[in-house]
Amino acid sequence: MQCLKKQPKCNKSEERLYYERRQKVIQMNANLLGLEEDSDVQFLSQGGDLLKVRSTSWKKTRYFRLLEDCKTMWHESKKTFKPNQTFSLDSIKEVRPGRQTEGLKKHTEEHVEGRCFSIVFKGHRKNLDLIASSEEEARQWVNSLQKVVSNLNNLSYHQKTEHWIYSCLNKADKNKDDKLSQEELQNFLRLINVEVEDDYAEMLFKQCDKSKSGYLSGEEIEHFYDLLTHREEIDVIYGAYAKTSGFMSADNLLQFLINEQKEKATVADALEIIKKHEPDVKAKEKKLLSKDGFLMYLHHPQSMILNPEHKEVYQDMTQPLNHYFISSSHNTYLLKDQLKGPSSTEAYVKALLKGCRCVELDCWDGSDNEPQIYHGHTLTSKILFKDVIKVIKEYAFKTSDYPVILSLENHCSVEQQEVMAHHLKSILGSALVTSPLGNVMPTNFPSPEELKGKFLIKGKRLNKLEASFVSENAVEEDTDVTEEDESKDEDDQKEQERSKNKKKLNLAKELSNMVIYCKSVHFHGFEEARKNQSFYEMSSFKEAKAMKLAEETANAYIRHNVEKLSRIYPTGFRTDSSNYNPIPMWNAGCQIVALNFQTWCPEMDINQGRFIVNGTSGYILKPAYLRDKATQFDPITLTPGDWLQHKILHVMVISGQQLPKVNMKKSSIVDPLIKVEVCGVPADAAVKQTNPVNNNGLNPKWNENFQFDVYVPELALLHFTVEDHDSTSDNEFIAQYTLPLNSIKMGYRHVPLLNKNGDVLASAGLFVHVMLVDAE
Repeated sequence: MQCLKKQPKCNKSEERLYYERRQKVIQMNANLLGLEEDSDVQFLSQGGDLLKVRSTSWKKTRYFRLLEDCKTMWHESKKTFKPNQTFSLDSIKEVRPGRQTEGLKKHTEEHVEGRCFSIVFKGHRKNLDLIASSEEEARQWVNSLQKVVSNLNNLSYHQKTEHWIYSCLNKADKNKDDKLSQEELQNFLRLINVEVEDDYAEMLFKQCDKSKSGYLSGEEIEHFYDLLTHREEIDVIYGAYAKTSGFMSADNLLQFLINEQKEKATVADALEIIKKHEPDVKAKEKKLLSKDGFLMYLHHPQSMILNPEHKEVYQDMTQPLNHYFISSSHNTYLLKDQLKGPSSTEAYVKALLKGCRCVELDCWDGSDNEPQIYHGHTLTSKILFKDVIKVIKEYAFKTSDYPVILSLENHCSVEQQEVMAHHLKSILGSALVTSPLGNVMPTNFPSPEELKGKFLIKGKRLNKLEASFVSENAVEEDTDVTEEDESKDEDDQKEQERSKNKKKLNLAKELSNMVIYCKSVHFHGFEEARKNQSFYEMSSFKEAKAMKLAEETANAYIRHNVEKLSRIYPTGFRTDSSNYNPIPMWNAGCQIVALNFQTWCPEMDINQGRFIVNGTSGYILKPAYLRDKATQFDPITLTPGDWLQHKILHVMVISGQQLPKVNMKKSSIVDPLIKVEVCGVPADAAVKQTNPVNNNGLNPKWNENFQFDVYVPELALLHFTVEDHDSTSDNEFIAQYTLPLNSIKMGYRHVPLLNKNGDVLASAGLFVHVMLVDAE
């Protein structure tokens, strides 16, 4: 046996001591994670050899196992400068059994299906494709990883914090004697993102070193932990309502819920909170809530800033499809930039799992009569159309049951269009809408509810939909334009010249007939569209054109979008796959505001915030004034109407908890500040920020108040950004959270935080007080 991470070999006595200590640490961490004496943890801790697959020729055996903290996987590497590599179980999106990733399908044979599995990560990290020595062993790896990851995801805030603190203490204990010297305590503080003066660290150390031994152990470390995690702001709030022998009674708690949290609560609700969150059995029996129970209640997901009722589908889903904002992706097949970035079916998986309901497929002729998808005339890699459709079929409805729109950018020959039609029909089957619902000529869009589990094709069509209900109809003349041509700016000479050089696109009847509710047409102005455009005929607008319409003719654009669908897409000059601001497009009632999902940025943060509610269904019902044919609403001039509901938003940023470092150097400690921003109509747009707190990412305190005037709350979003202050250069992003203003719970609330990829940071958060009141 060898010591951890391939260190020099130990003698037998050292091996035994190392093994005993390792088992003790594993057991302690497993207990903290609620996995005491768990066979899956034991299997992963023991580890084993797996075949790592990178290509058809690169398949190499690597040893994998779970480290003592029970949340970090280690595996050996043959790289010169990376002899050992790790990844956190928190970074795992899913564990897929079988040959279910692009890599395994491409680089392995069908006969190893049962021995294969993949670890799919959050963010942009590549999948880990693996092959076990037997099918039974593969199942064991998959089941064990899925169980431990699921357990980690379902831990309470208190459990996560306790485990994190213990893991950091274990790392700081360099000589592994279960004691902390003063130097080790300083190392520990840096690990948890706190930098303190030596004098303060010495005072802290002496305060905890009751035995005067020169190190901390046992209860002394527990005392240090209590000092470290003490929340003074919670003491103040709790103390104001704990009127029953230092505890909160049900009546005390009810007063807090009504006065501070603005909840419509009853004594029964207060008793239920005590029953659910109070950890002390004696206090629970007396129907009292301790400070620990109060903090557990405040940290519970149901008590956080996002209204828990809005986490489920709560809106009317029976309105016509065009009455909703629809979560939409541009160039969905790309993982990175639009010039030489990789195309991948995984990009569709990621977008669909984030609730995206409109994905784009750029289709070109491929070899062997198989259409392929990539960004034409660039160096981006290519993937097969049929593989994309298979992946879409598998992942379309895992996050949301509501319809998915396949936006076809069709550059294929008639022959390969026929192949596309065949793949769409054979793979998607009855889920593909190939005729109007009810087999009668519709006069309006069906609803998301009626289209549950269905796929809609968006693209060019040879004739009007009405033609399918009469005898054979002649083909319309305008069949030679691809979708991106629909919105060429008239003053863009280069684009005009380029489109002149394009070959005419003839449509295959089989593919044309699949376009039912989303027929792509040119936009020739609002008046022409009102007179001649059928409800199911929709236009795409390049961002600059859409922005101009939204700013100069906002009300006309809104009225257009009351009856028609509009799709907005980024300019072709965004070769880095950057994004535009979606808010002006939503303010103008545009439904399909397509962004580059592969690029996480402030614009994608805002997009995620818009669609974080309504069960992450990917559909958000537009406000009534964006669904009214006679609406007078104008987001630029703010014409008088029901939409004007002047509110005052009060936000007090109180404190932060366990903010992550921006880089993992031991000496790197953040100086966090908070930006609070209201996004919406121009009159509501405002941003304010706190002062930075120096050298403290563990428990910074700001206690700063901000006030915002909000005139159109139904379109407003509240955006929190945490940054690492730098006086000599731009601040660095740490975390963010965005949610609709109308989905906020008032009072004292914790705000969860998301990283740059839009994934939840396990233990990080903000503590704020929020109040939204009518302006006098």
